[in-house]
Amino acid sequence: MRAPRHDASAVNVDTEAAREYKAAMLLLSRRSFLATVSSAILARESNAQAETREEIIDIHQHTNYAGRTDEELITHQRKIGVTRTILLPAGRLFGLDAQCGTNVTVEALAKRLPGEFSFFANEVPFLTEAAAEIEFYLRKGGIGIGEQKFTVESDSRAVQLLAEIAQEFGVPVLLHFQFGRYNTSYARFATTLQKFPKVNFIGHAQTFWANIDAKCDQVTLYPKGPVTAGGLTDRYLQEHPNFFADLSAGSALNALRRDEAHAREFIARHENKLLFGTDCDDKAGEGEKCSGAQMLATIRAWAPSKAVERKILFDNARALLKLKA
Repeated sequence: MRAPRHDASAVNVDTEAAREYKAAMLLLSRRSFLATVSSAILARESNAQAETREEIIDIHQHTNYAGRTDEELITHQRKIGVTRTILLPAGRLFGLDAQCGTNVTVEALAKRLPGEFSFFANEVPFLTEAAAEIEFYLRKGGIGIGEQKFTVESDSRAVQLLAEIAQEFGVPVLLHFQFGRYNTSYARFATTLQKFPKVNFIGHAQTFWANIDAKCDQVTLYPKGPVTAGGLTDRYLQEHPNFFADLSAGSALNALRRDEAHAREFIARHENKLLFGTDCDDKAGEGEKCSGAQMLATIRAWAPSKAVERKILFDNARALLKLKA
């Protein structure tokens, strides 16, 4: 029986189709391989960046600061490189000078982005309902009290009430000291520090920073020129283990930049007491308008070592606020 005959053109067509198919499969295989390799490289680079990215805690920011939206705040903080932001609310009846958000708005943003934001609780301390309001938000996840920026004396019963709540909940109190206006009689604040040795207080603002100078003129809120070490703030930080410094806003930036030599010594002397903060209302996250970005650059330039820099930008705040790494 004779073998069947095959059409030569059909054989050629089949062979060409096979070749095209193999070539296509080879090309797809190469593309798949390259895509896999590229994905692996990108993943490795991403992981490496995540592993090498330095965490930064900003202990002082506000929602709705001078009208800035949450989205603008988030962008600002990420632009600077902050990985954890502490949101400080105003009391219910006041917007602070900054006209910032309240307990409600800071809790809302912290709940929305719990990996990036935490919040303090706050209220006007001389109001009858102050204790209940603060305790309510501490129970909802608040990790501190403040920013306290109200017209009381720094050793008053109102401030002592805050300290009692803070002691019960194991959280710090952040105070804005401003001569003749907020938490006044700074020279008597030692009484509060001594009466509540288990409560950590964080000092902030013009009068706090002006008093790094032993020759401080209390009326001048943004003094210039050389600093004589040994001012009230310098002594409070040295003598009281429960007192810390908030390195935020123009007041802190001015205090350091007015005298670089003193600033370098001050940073080295209080390396375990200094906490990085921004407290700026700009949207850029860079440049001269952003005091937070400028403070970050100053700390990195003037800290005596990388270890001290890391304390100021992360370690001190993490320990004080009992934050997880």
